[in-house]
Order: sequence, then C-alpha cells, then structure tokens
Amino acid sequence: MRDMTDNIGFLISDVSRLMRRQFDERARVIGVTRAQWRTLTMLNRNEGINQGKLAELLEVEPITLCRMVDRLEEAGHVERRRDPHDRRAWQIYLTDSARPLIDDLRAIADTMFAEALAGIDPQRQSQFIATLNDIRANLAETDDTQEAHHG
Repeated sequence: MRDMTDNIGFLISDVSRLMRRQFDERARVIGVTRAQWRTLTMLNRNEGINQGKLAELLEVEPITLCRMVDRLEEAGHVERRRDPHDRRAWQIYLTDSARPLIDDLRAIADTMFAEALAGIDPQRQSQFIATLNDIRANLAETDDTQEAHHG
C-alpha cells in the first residue's frame, strides 16, 4: 500500500502535466492557449457570468482574468456587457467567432484523450473514470469539511 500512496500523486501529476503539454502544443497551432481554452469553455457553460465569479470558477485572481478577457475581447472571441443589476460589474459573453473555435478545441481535446486511452478497453476506461470521480469526491468532501471547521 505504501508504494501506491507514494506514487499515486506523482502519477496523477505527471499524466496531467503531459496532457497539458500536449494540449498546449496542439492548441497553439490554432492560436489559443490552454488558459484561453479554459476561459472559453467555462464561458460556454456559464455565459453571462460576471468577471468576479468567472475568476472564482477558474481559480485565478480577478486581475489575471481581466487581462485574459482583454485579450479574448481584442481577438473578437468575447464581449463585455454591463450587468443590468450592478452598473459596476461586467457580464461576459461569447461572440459568434468563438463558437467554431470552441468546437476546434474540443476536437483537439477529444483526439488527445483518444490517443491517451488507446489500447485500454472501454470497461477499464469506465472504471478509471469512476475511480477518479470517487477520489475527487473524497477530496472535495475533505476540503468542504475543513473549510466548515475553519470558518
């Protein structure tokens, strides 16, 4: 058991690092960074969200997100609109030009995942995903419990 606990964190980290690197290389071909892809994907799921909440979801500082949105806006992929309920806040929306880009990025990710999972039968893939979901749930529960105890 000790070998597994010594290695599981490193393995997860190493696989994540390799996937990020491969994705970055592939996305760079179409002129997008991983951070931009994450932002566009999160906006696709939460269109009209304000910058503060988007920064929280992406786990970045608001100023970092502001710069990211500036670049995406300059590229014509997003637009800021005043929040009708709070004149100090901006809501962020995708533009029509962002949608095919998101589709292209999804295709890049799908191809990369298919290559990463090549040779692994579907049942083992499903078990692996279920196990990762269980690990995430356990860690999220632990995190939520600690936050509740520390106020």
